[in-house]
Amino acid sequence: MRLVIQRASSGSVSVNNSLVSSIGPGIVCLVGLHASDTAWDREYCAKKLVAAKLWDNEDGKPWRKGCKALQYEILCVSQFTLYGTINKKQTPDFKLAMPGDPALEAYTAFKALVAELHGDASKVKDGAFGQHMDVQIANDGPVTLIVDSLPERPADAAPPAPSQP
Repeated sequence: MRLVIQRASSGSVSVNNSLVSSIGPGIVCLVGLHASDTAWDREYCAKKLVAAKLWDNEDGKPWRKGCKALQYEILCVSQFTLYGTINKKQTPDFKLAMPGDPALEAYTAFKALVAELHGDASKVKDGAFGQHMDVQIANDGPVTLIVDSLPERPADAAPPAPSQP
């Protein structure tokens, strides 16, 4: 699982010029699901996202406060292209991304876990899964970080290997 986390002064998602959701100060998180992601990956990434200390504290010390402590919002946006590559024909290839139905289930579970960890489900918003979205991000800083669960996944959390015929 791959997250692109952006500290934002605001963010929004629209589909066909119709607003789907928006946030004020907080995090806009682009969410990519790898074909081999498990519940472990969702939990790992959700914990990193909610715990990310991207703001100063009351004394002005940087990197001391997160969304939960500040009661800021999180806007999650599904983005299968985070696992895209460019093939020999120079066209995008998305074979590493989780396919549609399993991805929707995994993304929904991830968003529910983020809401649970945040403690205020009303502060966790999302885009429109599987739709062509217009995503607006007013990146604050700019601060952009990447969380990738695959290099961190323990061997016993990996999905079983496909059986050979």
